Amino acid sequence: MNLVQITFSPTGGTQKVADLITGAWEKPVTKIDLSDAGADFSAVSLGEDDLALIAVPSFGGRVPAVAVQRLEQIRGNRARCAVVCVYGNRAYEDTLLELSDAAEKSGFRVIAGVAAVAEHSIIHEYAAGRPDGQDQEELRSIAQKILEKAQSGSDTPPQIPGNRPYKKAGGGGLVPKADHKCNACGLCAEKCPVQAIPRENPRETDGKKCISCMRCVSICPQKARKVNGAMVAVAAMAIKKACEVRKNCELFC
Repeated sequence: MNLVQITFSPTGGTQKVADLITGAWEKPVTKIDLSDAGADFSAVSLGEDDLALIAVPSFGGRVPAVAVQRLEQIRGNRARCAVVCVYGNRAYEDTLLELSDAAEKSGFRVIAGVAAVAEHSIIHEYAAGRPDGQDQEELRSIAQKILEKAQSGSDTPPQIPGNRPYKKAGGGGLVPKADHKCNACGLCAEKCPVQAIPRENPRETDGKKCISCMRCVSICPQKARKVNGAMVAVAAMAIKKACEVRKNCELFC
């Protein structure tokens, strides 16, 4: 059994969750980064005896469209997989179900679903510091249950929460812009998952391509990229009530 980790993690929260789960398996893991705009995902092919972890963030209760498009290029070849959605303590709505459907379309056998919390990628006060110690303990326990199910040969599909048709996907809305501190180093353009920042002029952002993933904000060495503070404040107030109560990790197996 080969172990494969497939992630879309623009700001690192989803990656932390994925690493906690696959790290608990204590075996070598091949990592595939769905945020790499230059990768050839059609060249990725798994075997029937393999186990994959597929992890994405929840963007407004949906899977980021680009992550679905790239996942569907991968050939699952009936490998077993666990799907994971990571959200900022508000709600993940149809994300996990949509991810499960996309994995099955790519030829995977979904044997488990996991919902986990990480610090909100835009409003950092929500779920700050998560996954924390409690999350880590829960995720290690979840990892063992997933591995045991895979090793048992069980293909019983989990009852994944969500609705079909999925909720309407929202627009990105918050497009980061560069301020006077930008020195045009080009790192944001190089690492943008959807190539929304032109390499020849990284101070610009294509608002039609941008998915508000906040990678450029999180990796800028000069801290020069920001989103509109007033809009962030409005968004924070809109979801404050939903984020007040701590959500814990969930396993559907």
